[in-house]
Amino acid sequence: MTIFDFFLTVAETTWECGFQLAPPSLELLGITGGSQILSKPCSLCVSGIATVVWGVEPVIWSFLRRNHQNHEYPMKPSENQKVLTTSLQLTDDSDKIYLSKISPKDKPWEKHRKHADIVESYYSGSDFDKYAERMSFCSLLLEFGFNTTEDDTLKLKLWSAKFCRVRYCPVCQWRRSLCWKAKMYKVLPQIVEKYPTHRWLFLTITQKYVPIMELRQTLVEMNKGFHRLIKRKSFPAVGWMRSTEVTRSENGYAHQHYHCLLMVSSTYFSRGYLNQQKWSALWRDVMRLDYDPIIDIRAVRAGTSPTALVPELAKYMTKESDLVADREWFLELTKQLHKMRAIATGGILKEYLRDMPEEPEDLIGSDGDGLDEDLGRLLFGWRSQEKRYKLVN
Repeated sequence: MTIFDFFLTVAETTWECGFQLAPPSLELLGITGGSQILSKPCSLCVSGIATVVWGVEPVIWSFLRRNHQNHEYPMKPSENQKVLTTSLQLTDDSDKIYLSKISPKDKPWEKHRKHADIVESYYSGSDFDKYAERMSFCSLLLEFGFNTTEDDTLKLKLWSAKFCRVRYCPVCQWRRSLCWKAKMYKVLPQIVEKYPTHRWLFLTITQKYVPIMELRQTLVEMNKGFHRLIKRKSFPAVGWMRSTEVTRSENGYAHQHYHCLLMVSSTYFSRGYLNQQKWSALWRDVMRLDYDPIIDIRAVRAGTSPTALVPELAKYMTKESDLVADREWFLELTKQLHKMRAIATGGILKEYLRDMPEEPEDLIGSDGDGLDEDLGRLLFGWRSQEKRYKLVN
């Protein structure tokens, strides 16, 4: 069976949107000899194709996605939609049903997916074109379970989605951060309960901006310096967590810095206390710098949980606005940070966070509480022209 025959078979059994791919378009893929027009339907529209074709011939899927993304999905009211429109007093016109409209808490999906389209375009045609292929199917369709509260507020829970897991895909980066936060919110109270007298510090280490081409080597040196730091007798932490953040300056330089959560003994403030100047001198020494680095050190108030620091520790390695600001800068960032760790742990915290991987297995189950029961499932498809998720039958 040729690729064309296989693809035709898949299309005949899974295509449902009425979108037509004529033989001249197939020739653009290097597939010739076909006279059929692919117009059979698929219950999930693009998703059904992605599932099968992705592992067989990515270029076909990528081509289909580019030619299909502006196609109008059929919007026939299903039983789920009837329940939805009745409970929310919406019209039966499902063209009006957007994810962000009926569930404001899920509005971030549209922001991240819009940026994902930009990042995909940056990767396309570059040395990282394979990332563009993977991103082309990422989170195109979201399946939610739904229910309503007593006051008719809609409650959604993500049940199914396909993710590309490209490191700088804005959608996957966001989902990954949610997983990290969920893990930390669960673990930190356990540590506080076991070590109630210990105190917590939040340390930010900043160095001079560097050209983006020198970022990798700078981070390698900072990592070496950090390991020299934790071996110093004056280093007070019995447990630590370190996250790396890189931002883009106005002139295109990279601003690399560490955010660190430090767990110290209850005697730290009476014996071994380090003020900001001493921390700066210590980092200057271990890094062998010829200037005084900017250090910010803050203590968490006694009796207060360090969970308030989780958003700073588990945020993105590079914020989305920097990812989409400049294509050449972004491609160089991808090269410079290839396979570099974003999070590291040590001491007591390593025992609790050792199973917090760089790449969580589950990017779906990070939306908080689930539904006790649901009334059905709702499918939302990404509309790149409108930059919104719209209800799909």
